[in-house]
Formats: sequence, C-alpha cells, structure tokens
Amino acid sequence: MSNRLPPEWAKQDAIMLTWPHADTDWKPILNEVEAVYVSICEAITARQKLVVVCHDEVLKIHISQLLHGANVIIQNVQFVIVATNDSWARDHGPISVVNSQGQVVALDFTFNGWGSKYPADLDNQINQEMFKQLGICNWRKIDVVLEGGAIDIDEKGNLLTTERCLLNKNRNHRMTRADIEGLLKTELGAKNILWLDHGVLEGDDTDSHIDTLARFAPGQTIIYQGCNESGYRFFDELEKMKQSLVQMRSLDGKPFNLLELPWPSGQANASGERLPATYANFLIINDAVLAPIYDVEEDTEALQTLQMAFPEHQIVAVNCRPIIEQFGSLHCLTMQLPKNFLAN
Repeated sequence: MSNRLPPEWAKQDAIMLTWPHADTDWKPILNEVEAVYVSICEAITARQKLVVVCHDEVLKIHISQLLHGANVIIQNVQFVIVATNDSWARDHGPISVVNSQGQVVALDFTFNGWGSKYPADLDNQINQEMFKQLGICNWRKIDVVLEGGAIDIDEKGNLLTTERCLLNKNRNHRMTRADIEGLLKTELGAKNILWLDHGVLEGDDTDSHIDTLARFAPGQTIIYQGCNESGYRFFDELEKMKQSLVQMRSLDGKPFNLLELPWPSGQANASGERLPATYANFLIINDAVLAPIYDVEEDTEALQTLQMAFPEHQIVAVNCRPIIEQFGSLHCLTMQLPKNFLAN
C-alpha cells in the first residue's frame, strides 16, 4: 500500500503546538515566548483547528486563560495533556501521509533529541499519547529517527533534504544513503530525493535541517535563505548551497524556479552567541503563510518574497526574535496535521 506525504500547502485539519513551560530552557524568557505562541494561535484558529500539547493540567489551565484573553477562536483548540521535555513539535510530531485508499496515516518516527544532544525521552512519547487522547486510530510506529524539519516535499514527489542531517551517524548509524532513500520512497512516497551537500547556519544544532535553509513552494519553486554577509562564518557554505540548488533538477528533468530570501541582520544572545535567524522557517496553513520576522530592516523584503512564492496566500508576520534564543524558529515549533487527520 503506497503512501504519499502531502506538500505543506495541501489542506490541513490542524496545526500541532507543544507549549513551553517552566521546566524547559525557555524559563528565563517564558513570558516573551508565550506571547509569540499566542500570536501563532490567533493566526491559526482564524483558519483551522489547533492541537495544543500541555505538560500537565496546571499548564492547560494557564494556556486556556492566555487564549481566552486574546483574539483566539477557542472552539478551534483541542488540548492534549502529556509530559514534555521541550516544545519543538516539528521534530517530535507525527509525519502524516495519505495511503492509496485516501486515508491519513500518522507515522510515529523516533525522536532522539537531534542526535542525542538533548533529553528527548518524554517528547518521543508525545505522539502515541496524542493519538490516544484524540482518538486517532490510523497510525504506525517506525523505529527510525526522522525529524519533520529534516525533509520538505512538493506536490510531484520531489523531496529536499540535507546530507549533514539525514546521513549523520548520530541518527541512524546502521543505515546507508540507499537505505534512507528507500525509506523516504516507501514510507513518504518520495519519487526524487534531492540532497543538499552544503548549507549551515551558525547556532543551529539540528545538523542543518532543511526547513532552516530551503523550502518548496507551488509550481516547482524553491525559496531559500540567501546570505550577503561576506564575513559570516558560513558564507561559503550558503553560497555553495545556492549553487547546488541551481544545479538541481525536478522529477521531469527541469530546473526549479528559485527565490532568494534576504539575509536578516545578525542576531546574538546576551552571551554573544550568533543566533540562527532565518526567513526560510515559515509555516504554511490554510490560505495563509506565517512568516518569521526578527524586527530588522530585511523583514519587509522577506515578506514580499514570500508573497511572490505564495501569491494565493495571505502573508502573516510573526515576530520570532524571542524564539531564536533557543536556536529555532516558527516552523520548528509547529507541525501540520493534514485534512482528515482528526477524523481517522
């Protein structure tokens, strides 16, 4: 029975968020981060449902109070209570495919904290508890490490990923490139695996997730993070990434339409560490694209570029400056649940 991973711009039932709490690394800036989460909730619930994973009942009550005090359509929110290590739903959330009978099947891959860099025992159990509480019947456990942020697919089955992540021995050390390609084709319906051999952001600890670097848009388009800061530590890497994208060919042998995102002005934390600000970490929802901005002058151009890539979508800016303090951004926080997910 063949599976097909829908592109992110396919119709969705909901977005999954895993809420930050005081027992995570977010604690010093929790108020600022929760304000960003509320903004995300407002944008999502205006268009579709939202599944919020809560560490415990106390947090659920707190979140409910926050959402009731904001412009959130609370009827579109469903809560799941399960203990969590952190809040990066893109990587611990389910990757949902459509099978040959048109049914949504949620695939529960293993999450090991980006190559055992961080504790992930609780986050690795979120999906199965979520399936139980939401009454999701069609799901399957796959004993392979795969994070949602590591892959991106278009409507034709072109799948974009990076060698630095998927071939890293800190994930699936017994699997070869051929093994991984076979998995992506069998489980996700990928027809053309596109490997980026370059591209990295300073401060990124995911081993170059594709969702920080380059993403698909409709019409054989790839929108990618450019860099014009010649003194940047990974300037050459990003230039080589651009060259690789130019050389890539789609399933039909044609080059992709490329759109370059502006390079955001450098951001650093209080310790002087460079933060991985990227405009490529946008989230596509029903009829809108939520765009991460960082309160810098390049934000305007980034929003315009995203509008070019998604002319039929409303572009909604979300200030993610607090989020990059923990080295991720908007897309990393979220996971789409495709149409009919909640009915399976």
